[in-house]
Amino acid sequence: MDPALTNHTNLSGTETDPSKLSQLLSYRPTPQQNLLLIAFLFPSLLIYLINNRYQKKSKSKPATTTSPSKPSSSIVSSSSSSTSANLKDRPFGIWPPSSYKFPTPPPYPNWSITTTKPLPYRPFRYGPVYHTTMGLRTIAPENWIELDSDYPKYHSSKARRIAERREKCIKVAPEAAAAAVELLEELVEYLPARYPSLFRRTEVGVDNLWSGEVFDIRGLTGQGEKGVVEEGEKAMEIAARLVQDDLILMMECTTTTGTEKEGKEGKEGKEGKGEEKEEEFRLLAGAALLPGFWRLTQKFGMTLSELHTKGVNVPQYREKLHRGMHNLFRRLRPEQMVGRNNYFIQVDDSLPWSWSIGDEDDEDREGSWELAEPNKAVEHHYFRSERQTLRRLPKTGAVVFTVRTYFEPVTKIAEEDYVPGRLASAVRSWGDDVSKYKGKEKYGDVLLEFLDRKHREQVARGLDLAREEECRGYPF
Repeated sequence: MDPALTNHTNLSGTETDPSKLSQLLSYRPTPQQNLLLIAFLFPSLLIYLINNRYQKKSKSKPATTTSPSKPSSSIVSSSSSSTSANLKDRPFGIWPPSSYKFPTPPPYPNWSITTTKPLPYRPFRYGPVYHTTMGLRTIAPENWIELDSDYPKYHSSKARRIAERREKCIKVAPEAAAAAVELLEELVEYLPARYPSLFRRTEVGVDNLWSGEVFDIRGLTGQGEKGVVEEGEKAMEIAARLVQDDLILMMECTTTTGTEKEGKEGKEGKEGKGEEKEEEFRLLAGAALLPGFWRLTQKFGMTLSELHTKGVNVPQYREKLHRGMHNLFRRLRPEQMVGRNNYFIQVDDSLPWSWSIGDEDDEDREGSWELAEPNKAVEHHYFRSERQTLRRLPKTGAVVFTVRTYFEPVTKIAEEDYVPGRLASAVRSWGDDVSKYKGKEKYGDVLLEFLDRKHREQVARGLDLAREEECRGYPF
């Protein structure tokens, strides 16, 4: 017999009985026993491998540090510094300041305040089905803010609105003041790098080279016991003057509500009060100078759900959009940015406020399509489209919602290849709820007659409909 098999010892050091050794060697476990053994050993092995890999990474990578600054918000509180790994499982309403730094963008290629035209967003699709979705796509960091040759017109409109209606168009809650300052700081770093012919970074802030405005942002913190609202509003005003977008800040808010719960004392059990926590995002800061159809004074402080359902109801929001939108806001990380586009038809030529749906100062009622004059000539129809972006501010955790509005006459965009036919098909695809929301009954007949005629003209001159996707991919 092989010596290696006969010279075994037990744990006490004495020789093993040869007969017992033979029985041991001839033993074969059953398949069920093999499965139990694997089930017992696999978790331990997995934990060992993960721990070993983590220790190797920890040794090979230097530790990261974060800014010690904390948001002043009492709604979103901060704890220790963080990275994306531990932001995922954080409690709602607790934001550990992130070490993420927004990338410095390259200069916009050949940008000019006179020759860089607005991008031709045409975010509508052919029918016959109208799909209610968020329509999100990833936005590269360098494309956060879009400026173009319409900048002087938007800047002038905003300056006039600030002079006339500042208290109604710019609002900041105390707990959002630090986030407003952080947003301004992000823009002050981003804009001079992206648009160096328009902005210059200075030791104290930023200069607008076209308008001659000099902005000193020293001393703005949005923190402390006094003056935080004023600082936050000042930060939002400067930010609004710098860009063509309207700016909104949404912040996490946990609301505790009392509920009645059934007792446990039989069929005639007593009722006892319990508590439930509602996790919501609230609009706590905004510079809405060119909103078109809504008023910041009415929306300020509302939750994400209320913004879409209170007053004017967004079609199918509760059924198809609410959960996905809440999850998007909840999971959004500082290194992520998403965008979407929408579109409306407006029957007046006012960019800041659509006066055809009511008086902007009549805050006792929402703007309503019921007030609009029906069947106005197509020359009064305007195509209003919004490019919206969402990103998370790393220090305060506020979600920044930018709204850049593009505003052009329908008669102008209908001259573009493929646009009239596709827009007509999209309008016809609206269901009753969407048609009511967008005011179709006030302009639909006139608009569709015009678009159909323009489409026929394009086809008659030889437009190749089969090449549309090649020539004009969504959202253009």
